[in-house]
Amino acid sequence: MSHWSQLLMTDHETTEKVLEAVARMLEAPDGPAPSILRDALEYFQGYVEACHNKKEEQHLFPLIEQRGIPRNGGPLAVMLAEHDRSAVLLPKLVSACEAYLGGDRQVLPELRTLFGEYAALLKDHYWKENDVLYPMARRVMSEADAEAVVAGIEAVEAALGADTRSRYYAIADRIIEAGELKDLSFGVERDVLAAILNTLPVELSFVDKDDRVRYFSHEGSEKIFARTRGAIGTPVQNCHPQKSVHLVNRILADFKAGRRKVAEFWIDMGGRKVHIRYFPVHSPKGEYLGTLEVVQDITPIQALQGQRRLLEEETPAQG
Repeated sequence: MSHWSQLLMTDHETTEKVLEAVARMLEAPDGPAPSILRDALEYFQGYVEACHNKKEEQHLFPLIEQRGIPRNGGPLAVMLAEHDRSAVLLPKLVSACEAYLGGDRQVLPELRTLFGEYAALLKDHYWKENDVLYPMARRVMSEADAEAVVAGIEAVEAALGADTRSRYYAIADRIIEAGELKDLSFGVERDVLAAILNTLPVELSFVDKDDRVRYFSHEGSEKIFARTRGAIGTPVQNCHPQKSVHLVNRILADFKAGRRKVAEFWIDMGGRKVHIRYFPVHSPKGEYLGTLEVVQDITPIQALQGQRRLLEEETPAQG
């Protein structure tokens, strides 16, 4: 059984992706496609307002109030007030959408403004619930309480149809796909993303579904396992000693067949302990895309002792 907070936070994550996808389409010169805008209205009205919010209002919020979290004042009061605000704002958004769908393109600026306000409200609301209210709720709830909330969530969904969650998540998927929302890198330029990967304290290499090397991080830096651009496009088997190629092929075959989720090794190398891990990479639909190699010198980690809770100042270099 899934935990109630996991169920609700998955709703949050799905809705945030829908919000971003719709925002991207609204900024397009011609605006969003009518069919996708109708999907968005159905999702916001039928799932966000009539399902997700009701799960909390009818089951989570009353229970945690009984366990000592006050309804008047504090995080719970804020969440309820924001539910009320979204209930007022959504009809205005629906009205603007219907005007747009009816052929009034002049309403697009107003539609963008209303949607921006609605999206900002929901994103801020979800952050507060995920990081403040839900942890507070988990602290006061028993295991039986948690099971009761899950049962309540299922009851709200069942009242709207046997397949409520899967049906609305399918609508969300259509919207997300139409908005070409691939992942969180949508807001990061390629050079910035590359810099992020090169800053990680691990070395990354990616081999595509055809077993060819397509990426490695930390180019131009000292690496545990040296790589040059000549490796790009090369079969990964050519990058390993002949005596270990059979092991490489076994790992790749297991990943492609779904028999293994990780393969890891650790070796001693020049006085260092090196941790090597391989992970299969899948698309959101489960399609095998390739394999990610993660290499890390864990010698400093192994040497850690006790605790360090304060930031120590770096010793200035002596010139």
